[in-house]
Amino acid sequence: MFVTISFTLPTLIIIAASSYLLGSIPFGYLLVRLFRGEDVRLSGSGNIGATNVSRKSPMLGVVTLIFDALKGAAAVTLAFRLCSSTSSSTRISVASLAALCAVAGHIFPIWLKFRGGKGVATGLGSFLLIAPKAVVIAAGIFVAVLFIFRYVSLASMIAVGCFPLIVFAMHMYGDAPPALAFIAATSLLIIARHYANIRRLVAGTECRFGVRRP
Repeated sequence: MFVTISFTLPTLIIIAASSYLLGSIPFGYLLVRLFRGEDVRLSGSGNIGATNVSRKSPMLGVVTLIFDALKGAAAVTLAFRLCSSTSSSTRISVASLAALCAVAGHIFPIWLKFRGGKGVATGLGSFLLIAPKAVVIAAGIFVAVLFIFRYVSLASMIAVGCFPLIVFAMHMYGDAPPALAFIAATSLLIIARHYANIRRLVAGTECRFGVRRP
């Protein structure tokens, strides 16, 4: 049964735009610039996410991970509050749209000429409020793949790719096809952003976990 999102267009625009702007806050870039006086994009993988930041400073990497997750959670929380009086299916659909926009903001931040991170942590924070059990299972998959192969990128892509399937199997999308579509689109966007990692994995030049890039 398909669900119609009973929201006015202005409300949806506000949610989408606010989620994008929250997601576009480049915490990794700002933290390295503030505490190290460097541009994190000029070293390692050139990414502003937690993995690359941790190569500069493990502590800053952890803080970046937390902040990137929190901005995703903030976007979803805002969406839930703005549609608190609607049906459960509508709330999950709108919250999933907010998650997609927050991840898009992280990947394509307007402040850094649309060159951002890969969206894994932001997606984690977003979907932890929408489908927490599915996130826990996906996190377990991430840890298992990382332990076996020691590639953060590979573990991230497999966990992210499995996530919509887990949500579907566990019926954690409120039986709302729009929500499942937004979740799947978010996963595909994150995986697509790993295109450089995919090339390096195929070429055998991807950096393993625990090995510093020059």
